[in-house]
Amino acid sequence: MKITRRDTLVLGAAASALSLTGIGAAQAQSVDVAQLMSPEGLPDRVLGDPDAPVTVIEYASPTCPHCATFHNQVYPAFKERYVDTGQVQFILRPFVRNVLDAVVFMLAEAAGDEMYHEVIDTYFRTQNEWAMSDAPRDALQAIALQLGFTEESFEAALTNQDLFAGMEQMRDQALNDFNVTGTPTFYVNGTQLTGDQTLEELSAAIDPLLG
Repeated sequence: MKITRRDTLVLGAAASALSLTGIGAAQAQSVDVAQLMSPEGLPDRVLGDPDAPVTVIEYASPTCPHCATFHNQVYPAFKERYVDTGQVQFILRPFVRNVLDAVVFMLAEAAGDEMYHEVIDTYFRTQNEWAMSDAPRDALQAIALQLGFTEESFEAALTNQDLFAGMEQMRDQALNDFNVTGTPTFYVNGTQLTGDQTLEELSAAIDPLLG
């Protein structure tokens, strides 16, 4: 998919409106773990020890303010307590709801393994700068240049049709097979937690699984 300037200008306002919907209070239900660990469309990018006793998966949308709140305010402490200590492997999966989400994840994929999560984290930190911009494409590009992209590599990242199709396939699997109805949605060893999660709420789900 080639993301044009017109695409981002037209969809920028819609993306901002969508991101305000969020989802309700946390619920708990389980999905088939084997199926959950067999994502369609894109391979997982695992952060942490792949042999960790607990796997936390997050379906996230870069234009979602609830996702930004988690990544900006909760995720650093969560990562320090659980991921960096080898107790949890963390997997962030794209849940693309609009063209701006697609752009962010395309840039992260183009940046490669070492920069993938840094790109995502940077766009969450700067969400108000680009998601609410009257010229979101220009704002996204300005941040990409700070991350080491050139104008040419930025343009090239947005022409990967196979990647875009893979993100759509991953989203459809989440909707149809895993009961994802909004973002963020988390799975802790297959148990679904929806909506805003504090560190304490995640700990309540994780700690009993650590033995």
